[in-house]
Amino acid sequence: MVFPFKFMFIIYICFLSSVVSQVQDFVSIDCGGTSNYTDPSTGLAWISDGGLMSRGKSVQVENPNGNQLQFQKRRDFPIDSKKYCYTLNTVERRRYLVRATFQYGSLKSEDTYPKFELYLDATQWATVTIFDASRTYVNEMIIRASSKSVDVCICCATTGFPFISTLELRPFNLSMYATDFEDKFFLKVAARVNFGASSKDAIRYPDDPYDRIWDSDLVKRQNYLVGVAPGTERISTSRDVDTRSKEYPPVKVMQTAVVGTKEVLSYRLNLDGFPGMARAYAYFAEIEDLGANESRKFRLEQPNLADYNRAVVNIAENANGDYTLYEPSYMNVSLEFVLSFSFRETPDSTRGPLLNAMEISKYVQIAAKTDRQDCKSKILVFYFIKFASDWVWFIIDELIAMFRFELVVAVLNVLRFMSAESLSVDEGDPCVPTPWEWVNCSSTAPLRITKIDLSGKNVKGEIPVELKNMQDLTELWLDGNYLTGQFPDISNLIYLKILHLENNKFTGALPSYLASLPSLQELYIQNNSFSGEIPAGLLTGKIKFKYEYNLGLRKGERKQKHVKLIIGISVGVLAIVSLLLLGTLLILRNLRRKSSLQRSNGKGDSLRASTKPSTHYSISRKDEGVACYITLPDLEEATNNFSKKIGKGSFGSVYYGKMKDGKEIAVKMMADSSTHMNKQFVTEVALLSRIHHRNLVPLIGYCEEEHQCILVYEYMHNGTLRDHIHGSTTQKRLDWQMRLRIAEDAARGLEYLHTGCNPSIIHRDVKTSNILLDINMRAKVSDFGLSRQAEEDLTHISSVARGTVGYLDPEYYASQQLTEKSDVYSFGVVLLELISGKKVVSEEDFGSELNIVHWARSLIHKGDVESIMDPVLVGSVKIESIWRIAEVAIQCVEQHGVSRPRMQEIIVAVQDAMKIEKGSESNRKISPSSSTSKAQSSRKTLLTSFLEIESPDLSKDCLVPSAR
Repeated sequence: MVFPFKFMFIIYICFLSSVVSQVQDFVSIDCGGTSNYTDPSTGLAWISDGGLMSRGKSVQVENPNGNQLQFQKRRDFPIDSKKYCYTLNTVERRRYLVRATFQYGSLKSEDTYPKFELYLDATQWATVTIFDASRTYVNEMIIRASSKSVDVCICCATTGFPFISTLELRPFNLSMYATDFEDKFFLKVAARVNFGASSKDAIRYPDDPYDRIWDSDLVKRQNYLVGVAPGTERISTSRDVDTRSKEYPPVKVMQTAVVGTKEVLSYRLNLDGFPGMARAYAYFAEIEDLGANESRKFRLEQPNLADYNRAVVNIAENANGDYTLYEPSYMNVSLEFVLSFSFRETPDSTRGPLLNAMEISKYVQIAAKTDRQDCKSKILVFYFIKFASDWVWFIIDELIAMFRFELVVAVLNVLRFMSAESLSVDEGDPCVPTPWEWVNCSSTAPLRITKIDLSGKNVKGEIPVELKNMQDLTELWLDGNYLTGQFPDISNLIYLKILHLENNKFTGALPSYLASLPSLQELYIQNNSFSGEIPAGLLTGKIKFKYEYNLGLRKGERKQKHVKLIIGISVGVLAIVSLLLLGTLLILRNLRRKSSLQRSNGKGDSLRASTKPSTHYSISRKDEGVACYITLPDLEEATNNFSKKIGKGSFGSVYYGKMKDGKEIAVKMMADSSTHMNKQFVTEVALLSRIHHRNLVPLIGYCEEEHQCILVYEYMHNGTLRDHIHGSTTQKRLDWQMRLRIAEDAARGLEYLHTGCNPSIIHRDVKTSNILLDINMRAKVSDFGLSRQAEEDLTHISSVARGTVGYLDPEYYASQQLTEKSDVYSFGVVLLELISGKKVVSEEDFGSELNIVHWARSLIHKGDVESIMDPVLVGSVKIESIWRIAEVAIQCVEQHGVSRPRMQEIIVAVQDAMKIEKGSESNRKISPSSSTSKAQSSRKTLLTSFLEIESPDLSKDCLVPSAR
């Protein structure tokens, strides 16, 4: 027994030394931090990003979640079109976990929740949307490094200031997380769950030597575990578990598990970023001592993984013993947004199914970076921009001699350290996700730099000859600098159209090849010290050429009479065109005056003066931006004296009409002329005159005559959403896809009011009867009589609530304040109507619950979404799509506004549901392969099923991971 002990001891020592080396390679950056420190809870060293990021500003976090030092500050970046990148050094072909975290802290009164993009090199990593200020948002990507560095970039803010709290790089060991597709795909971590956890705390380093974060299954939050089966029990052990397998999960995670004592173990998990192709791992270890006649066997039950459902899990057999890890892998499966899975006990088993942990990642295709040759050239361009000293050119020569693409990051770091004040150094890839400030790039792969604009940047030195390698360059602007020397050979830039060299200190002869560049259209060299004879080809007029104030430059002996002739003809033509244009403008002005007089004379009888007294709320027809004024006689004619009534609301009755030009209209006539109604009328005219969006009902005009206040809208042929949900049984009911499209349209209209208007607008009466449908069944929000403009320095509006019962924000009753989140609450009620087909308030439908919110909330919290579904939808929709809307609807109707999402987040949720319902060709189910199993055992177990390989799919020139 001595030899095995020595052998195990040697393995332990090797593993320990590997872990020590692993920790030394950890990179932990406190973004916004001002000093370096060691985290007392983990023992990990954290460094400030002060030496890595010169842009943005360090911001103290208000009321951070927990007392961790790395979340006391954050780094905020400007809201602009630039990207802000951190460069992390890597070892080529080594696998890493890259982790970015975001914790905003308390929202100040003037703040807006941020939403921005996160990129890894040129690949879009995530859209970071903050809607809970106290939550720490974690984004993880598993990569195999393709070079000696990787850029993590933040850009493209939609709302609020983009920011970051921490950035971490964790190297993996050997073949951990290897896939057949890592040259073309990253792995975005969607879930890593520790089942049977003893507390809500996540497990990470030092319990996990690779510092992966294993979330507790006790944590309850949106998009996490729900739908736990009855009879689920938690078990644990203090015995050691052998986890020496491919992925090396931590022993502490494997020492806990959940067991289905009533034959089944089931969960439902929302996966952000799905549907898509995924890599999933299940972790099993038998941590109960089974009797001699006892066994634990179970099968997976998951509709989208039908090919794996036949395989039987027998942990002790599969893992070759108790307290030993067995980790079957689903290397390539198509998963929806909602993953509903179950493990069910087989008939010959005496114990229920067991699960210790689970890990799911999505395949993310790696986006193309800028062409390597362009990257090499632009680094050299950077050199001549930044330096003029001889010792710097010595460094450049040395770097050129050993130049590799991977030096891009190193050079950028040098430039960042020594950059001149006149030109900020951009970071990351020059073209994606957003191009550098001074370059333009091609729109198709391979990405190439097409324009360099360095006008007036005070750059010095000579232009490097390597500029000729940027063969897709179409424009080069170097004017207004201190560039010296002779202009280099760029004769192979066959696409160059515009070249600006003026106001520099260039010397020597003007290259003759410039006249023969096939695409060159404009050349400017004024105010330099060029000398010698101008190439004849530049003086033919084919190229726009300016060369003044080059004292040593002279024309050739060739006569230039034809040039004068061309100039004379051009001047003559220009004079004739100018006279014709002036005459045309005079004629049009006279015609417009005559037309105006005719309209005034012809309609003098119909333009009746208003007999109503002037009030504070009257509209002046001279007000800038006010909608078109339509006379009362014109409206009487269009509506046949208001004979066809098509609706009635709190404002008054609505009539159908048709204008002389054939345009169909809806005419809303105010029921009375009280001060409140008159103010409501003026409000709606003022608002709808200045806002225009395809999901808002457009105001065509208004009328204010003879004590009548009338609004004229575009006619919506298919009535209100309420008509279609709660209309007669003879009316065709909306299918689920149509309901989702209507929800998206209405949400976009409200989002425009909240974020697209300045100041923002609160609708205050969102309901199904105020969502109208046009001839194409596209939804538009209407009825702005109750709307209010939010003042720029306030986050709420105090006003009398005049909303509709059942839709009105309950928080209003306590605060007497209506906010944008009040519209969100009302829209949540609309979503519940779309799901259920039920009215908002109904004792018949809801009993003692009385309203749809209380009724739906209790059922959804029980995991019973089927009971709230409209009967006409049952059997024809994907339940995951219903769940997605149900969950965001329940969020919308939270008691407190701070817990509700914004309209942007609701739109994303609706789009997710649409994707789930429609499915995707790229996410289609993969048929099982008939290839031979790689497993050594002949038993039909999960291991043999999961390791079958199918040929990759090359559809659409994009490698889709094959099944494994």
